[in-house]
Amino acid sequence: MTNNEVLVAGVDSSTQSTKVMVCDARTGAVVRSGRAAHPDATEVDPAEWWSAFTSATDGLLDGVSAIGVAGQQHGMVTVDDSGAVVRPALLWNDTRSAAAAADLTAELGGPKAWAEAVGSVPVASFTVTKLRWLAEHEPEAADRVATVMLPHDWLTWRLTGGDPSTDRGDASGTGYFSPVDNTYRLDLLRRAFGGRSPELPRVLDPAAPAGHTPDGTLVSAGTGDNMAAALALGLGEGDVVVSLGTSGTVFGVSETPAADASGAVSGFADATGRFLPLACTLNAARVLTSTAQLLGVDLSEFDRLALSADPGAGGLTLLPYLDGERTPNLPDAAGSLFGMRRDNMTPANLARAAVEGMLSGLAVGLDAVRECGLTVRRVLLIGGAAQSESVRAIAPIVFGVPVVVPQPREHVAIGAARQAAWALAGTAEPPTWAPDVAASLPEPSERDVELGEQVRRRHVEVRRQVHGR
Repeated sequence: MTNNEVLVAGVDSSTQSTKVMVCDARTGAVVRSGRAAHPDATEVDPAEWWSAFTSATDGLLDGVSAIGVAGQQHGMVTVDDSGAVVRPALLWNDTRSAAAAADLTAELGGPKAWAEAVGSVPVASFTVTKLRWLAEHEPEAADRVATVMLPHDWLTWRLTGGDPSTDRGDASGTGYFSPVDNTYRLDLLRRAFGGRSPELPRVLDPAAPAGHTPDGTLVSAGTGDNMAAALALGLGEGDVVVSLGTSGTVFGVSETPAADASGAVSGFADATGRFLPLACTLNAARVLTSTAQLLGVDLSEFDRLALSADPGAGGLTLLPYLDGERTPNLPDAAGSLFGMRRDNMTPANLARAAVEGMLSGLAVGLDAVRECGLTVRRVLLIGGAAQSESVRAIAPIVFGVPVVVPQPREHVAIGAARQAAWALAGTAEPPTWAPDVAASLPEPSERDVELGEQVRRRHVEVRRQVHGR
């Protein structure tokens, strides 16, 4: 570190791991980094996140002036009067509260009423549905709950030791916060939680500090993972992100809120005071790794197989609902392979169908955010699966718009670091950091565009045939 360099740290506490990026507060240049794994489960003791954080930051935070935490969205962390965790946290990808989501939707008067109240229609991912599940299935534990937090809230609280806090971006994924009114809907909280009224984190402005660590390091408000990624990428009008991680997400920044009664788009807030319409699928990168495992090949050979097949995979269509699905809302669905004939049942066609099926699910998300008012001029493809050669070749065909791939970076952690630099500076706008270098993918030919439309259309037709939606 030079004498003039000010360092900030961004933390991405995701489903699978903790990633930490230490950056120059002026330029955003990454100075050093760390990582530690999380348990592979849909419910986790939050102590595991703290252990991963301490491991990932070991020796990294010397000279750091501010820290920001971005966490996996939704989830449910419950603590009692003493601050002890009541039960393991339920994560966003735990679908046991699907019935609770349906019940809550009906009780308030249907999807339109929920979309108008909080911008989103509840699904099993949302905190509000997990609280209903807890009240119904573990009432004794529910009675012990004094405070409810999100994963990033809990980590920020552990760092500062002060009162729990959150930001409007992550709060907008609970199902009991209105991003339009910037206030909690306590009536919905009580409805979900059997009349109980646990304490909730105070909601901070985007650049406000949450507090300081015991050694005096400033801690920013933090946010959800998708909001942090948008902050790192500096999204402009017409930019829509497709993120291919454990889940798949489609989102862009908007000046106006979304309230989609179909439930396909969640009307979240972003981390700058604006809004972040977002569509999410439960199945993204793992579709590729699972199919590669089925074929008995590594990912490099999987790419080669997928690229050796023609667009359309010889008529094979994969509905990749390997872990249920969120968009469309099919929590109990399983994956399905259609159109099998003796002449198309080849490893190459199966690999191609897996890539096309995953991307077709995200293309549905692109159509949904368009209907909510977002302009889609180009797609920014990020996440682990964005580095796949087959994904890069097939994405422009399936999406039908120009696709760019920003350089591989931990965008969530870098977005958290940018927020920390913002809180440290105390300015009206976040600091301007050097933009990502993005590779533009070759645009498809007219014939490829036609084939991409056929792939998307067949995906929707098969989905409606099997699931009725």
